[in-house]
Amino acid sequence: MWRRVGRLAAVVAIGGAGLAACGGAGPLPPALADPALREQQRQAFVDAMKPARAGRPVVAIVALNEGTEVTDFLLPHALLQRAGVADVQPVAVQRGRVQLTPALAVDLPQSLADFDRAHPRGADIVIVPAMVQDDHPAVSAWLKRQAGQGARILGICSGARVVGQAGLLDGRRFAGHWFDRSTLLRRHAGAVHVPHQRYLADRGVATTTGITASLPAMLALVEALGGRERASALAAEIGVPDWAPEHDSAPFGLTLPRAASYLAAKAAFWRHQRQLVDVRDGADDIALALAADAWSRTGHVQVNAVAEGAGRVRLASGLALQVGGADAGLPRIVLAPGLKPAAQLDRTLCEIDSRFGAARRQWVMQEMEYAGPLACG
Repeated sequence: MWRRVGRLAAVVAIGGAGLAACGGAGPLPPALADPALREQQRQAFVDAMKPARAGRPVVAIVALNEGTEVTDFLLPHALLQRAGVADVQPVAVQRGRVQLTPALAVDLPQSLADFDRAHPRGADIVIVPAMVQDDHPAVSAWLKRQAGQGARILGICSGARVVGQAGLLDGRRFAGHWFDRSTLLRRHAGAVHVPHQRYLADRGVATTTGITASLPAMLALVEALGGRERASALAAEIGVPDWAPEHDSAPFGLTLPRAASYLAAKAAFWRHQRQLVDVRDGADDIALALAADAWSRTGHVQVNAVAEGAGRVRLASGLALQVGGADAGLPRIVLAPGLKPAAQLDRTLCEIDSRFGAARRQWVMQEMEYAGPLACG
């Protein structure tokens, strides 16, 4: 986070000339509404992500203990567990606590070395979330080995930076979070940014746009692993109307007012209000991740998970979430029990709008690269 704040401070200082350096390399071409092209792009991703080996696929979701993006990690794990189409293996550099950013923490019982011993042939697919350090030596080396053994690599959001630091983006087409476009182009010889696609694959390496692209990308991955019917049923279950790769990238980028607003929010971190979310065993990972992520990105709220008795609770996916003890004196984030998990994001954004105003809600949508449509009644 602080690297990004520092870069944004420089943008504000030098004016409009610096905007392209943070938000991309120049203006984007217009998005084209072409149903045939959209279907072709979806099918290309599905075909590219089918495992090369026979048998039940092994999907590893890798985490950096010091900081891994909460939605990038929790949502793919939960969605693939719900789908039941693969052996899903969460794995960290070291077993134990993984700090999720900007909120929450989980305990993972499996290290990279543990995974390698259990799966000497490697994973079929490795999912790479955004991490606070994109060039961690152990992660980079492990990703190189996995790719060398034939694994499909999928970088979620700024996980593309991690994938790139492992040497897997050079000469490839990529999507990536809007903030990372120019960085990825500068770092990787021959790499080509493809706008207006939420997810795409190029020769065994796939990438997505911002945080919320994990929903359609994971449904497309479920289709690759379990078929169209299973993906369609899962989409209906979680409240996603479709998982097409179509995406208008043009609205996502920095302007001077947006950069100044962002810096003002982050500079006020000492005024953060602690806000608690009550979590019980069986809580939905997807709804929890989306709510905690969005509230934390307002720049005003620090989200902590609590339960009756500090320790751990077991989420619906089976992950162990670290929780503190309940505190009756602090405000609560309420996860609506009757709401489909994906709808929790819209509900949270409307609550942010009501509490902090439309400008702050719009910035959260920018950070999460979420276009809506959003209807707040």
